[in-house]
Amino acid sequence: MKRSAFAFAIPALCLAAASVAVAEIPAAAQWDIGPWVRGRNYSVGMPAHPAPGANGSVSFAFPVAGSGEVDAMTTAVHPLGGAQQLTMRFRIDAPAGTRFVPSENPDQTATVSLYFQRARDTWTAKGKYASYRWYVPARAVIPLAPGEHTVTVRFDERWTNVNGQPNSSDPAGFRAALRDTSQLGIAFGSMGRRSHGVYATGPARFTLLDLDIR
Repeated sequence: MKRSAFAFAIPALCLAAASVAVAEIPAAAQWDIGPWVRGRNYSVGMPAHPAPGANGSVSFAFPVAGSGEVDAMTTAVHPLGGAQQLTMRFRIDAPAGTRFVPSENPDQTATVSLYFQRARDTWTAKGKYASYRWYVPARAVIPLAPGEHTVTVRFDERWTNVNGQPNSSDPAGFRAALRDTSQLGIAFGSMGRRSHGVYATGPARFTLLDLDIR
């Protein structure tokens, strides 16, 4: 999971200082499709931002086999130190028979999941920077399939860092990342490589319907 990370984004989610509640999904222009790492965008063949949709939703079309991959969609957030849980509701539209394929592990199940990143991450995953990005527990990693899906994860659950270590092994690093969060991301990949890219075998679309932090 070392490459899965956050692109640079415009400050977006308006979090109330006391409740850390998100009122609405950030606008499409406040999301980046990436990540950008040292001048390279790992989401090959994708637009810079998702498209706006109905009722405040945002969406993008998955690249079709041979035309690229989508690794992550990210937005800026305020620190999450006061938050208790995170909920995402999304929809996948695709014709019957369409498959989703992890770019680096095509024999595995393609997935979507959430993660957050501490400010000033160097992308090296070395030393303290291994705990600058945190990924949801395995039970909150969702196989990509047509239909509407909702996932809720609490911040007192077993999150893992870039090297796959649980927050129980570095509680100080996890707390520091929550206090100094800069980015929230939606990752596309596989269970073992959360944000290493996905493509579809036919026309398919991801739509973010709701995002709630409280």
